[in-house]
Amino acid sequence: MDFFFTTLIVARIPMKNLSPLLPPSLHAGLVVLLLLSVSPAILASSGAAPAAGTAPVAAGGTTSIIAGLSAPLTDEKGEKWLPSRDFLDGDTMVRPELSIANTEIPSVYCSERFGMTRFVRRIPNGNYLVKLHFAVTYKAIDGPRQCVFSFDVEGRAFKDSDLFARAGGDLKAYVESIPVAIRDGDLEIKFTGLSGNPTISAIEIVPQP
Repeated sequence: MDFFFTTLIVARIPMKNLSPLLPPSLHAGLVVLLLLSVSPAILASSGAAPAAGTAPVAAGGTTSIIAGLSAPLTDEKGEKWLPSRDFLDGDTMVRPELSIANTEIPSVYCSERFGMTRFVRRIPNGNYLVKLHFAVTYKAIDGPRQCVFSFDVEGRAFKDSDLFARAGGDLKAYVESIPVAIRDGDLEIKFTGLSGNPTISAIEIVPQP
């Protein structure tokens, strides 16, 4: 269904241009009101691009993003995780055969995006708890200092994050929870690789009071 909005345009037209058509009593001027109805489909066809990010977070609801998949995932608790096109750069890997510890939803950690530099998503202004889900799943990483990267969530910097050390080893889920206040309509996360590639399994965006 198309939804329409109406724009009210007010214009004052000099009556000297219309004097042949109107009586002298109206020659001082006339205010013309023009109602213009425009469909969103027309706006889209104009080529105008939205600001950074994709579809907004639904008001009042948690948005769960699976970083390494191109299709939705329903986890072991019945929660749905949606794919995202909000990442800049990087690639994805899926390893469904893995057994992930320290979590009730291991399927969320069996895929990952790695090598990304940025994540930007359009969300309404307000307070949120952003949960970043990580796990070391690449078999070549078997000790500390092999997967070290920095990330910045809305100005809160986490420098030299050693994922193996933070998770307590490989194949173990690790969640970093960061409270943020959004004032410009975009949630932005930056990633910088130091040793190996930055990697992430999923992101949750949880509205707060």
